Amino acid sequence: MAPMVGRSAGEGLVRSCDGGDWVCTCAPGEGVELLRAWFGGRGFARHRHDTYAIGVTEAGVQTFDYRGRVERSTRGQVVVLHPDEMHDGRVGTEAGFGYRIVYVEPARIAGAVRTISGRPAPLPFVREAVSNNPTLARAVTAAFRSALEPLALDALVLRLAEGLIEGDPDNHTARLPRRLDHAALERARAFLDGRRAIVRSVELEAVTGLSRYELARQFRVSYGTSPYRYSLMRRLDFARNRLRGGMPLAELALAAGFADQAHFTRMFRSAFGVTPGRYARFCSAEAERLRGWVLREAEDLAAPDPSQAARPGE
Repeated sequence: MAPMVGRSAGEGLVRSCDGGDWVCTCAPGEGVELLRAWFGGRGFARHRHDTYAIGVTEAGVQTFDYRGRVERSTRGQVVVLHPDEMHDGRVGTEAGFGYRIVYVEPARIAGAVRTISGRPAPLPFVREAVSNNPTLARAVTAAFRSALEPLALDALVLRLAEGLIEGDPDNHTARLPRRLDHAALERARAFLDGRRAIVRSVELEAVTGLSRYELARQFRVSYGTSPYRYSLMRRLDFARNRLRGGMPLAELALAAGFADQAHFTRMFRSAFGVTPGRYARFCSAEAERLRGWVLREAEDLAAPDPSQAARPGE
């Protein structure tokens, strides 16, 4: 597979992709890039990004030089590389190493930090390049589970900013929203209830008058989930109801705002534990059982009651 590497990944990665090594990237939205890679040898040469690089080691031992130290990350650990910091990457054992990483432009992190703190604040600086930060680990892992729609990207950046703040011992800006704009939140929910297509951040900003990050924080406090997740579940509920009516899967996928049937299937299974095709078969079998029960009841009602049969001599 030929790797596709954007400006965040750097030329060092391109030269490394030979033999059994591989790199795969995608850019789901402005200011965010995802990369997944496996290296069995040198890995990549010294280079630097103009973005935050926040990753999770998936397998093996990842060793790299960073800020004058030799760092090692094992499976499940989080790596945070700050913008414009030189680093390289190599195997820590002969088994090789694999990782997932999210590159985020500092301006997007700054916007989220400003929302969290309620005022302009310095970019968070995580002194430990390798840690067990659970907030960052969950955010990075979730980013690779499905295609990231605009609202999901906002939630991702917000979670990453919160994780970076948690990892910065000098930054104490994390707090709950000072107040909730209930009218704006109700407008957002009503808007999402009525949409069967991908919702863009600018649309909700126009509806609510809140910034995308402020909306994401307040929405979670009020409704226990993110605007993206709420929107996704309403679209899946719509699809589930249509499956009961026998709507074709490919047609339904587009009607519910998914890119294609495969995307729809992944999201449906993630939410309900079964594929839409299997769910439709369940519904069909249930309908058949119900139809059989109704027919039996009708036959029983139409049949003469033996207790009312005329006795001889009556």
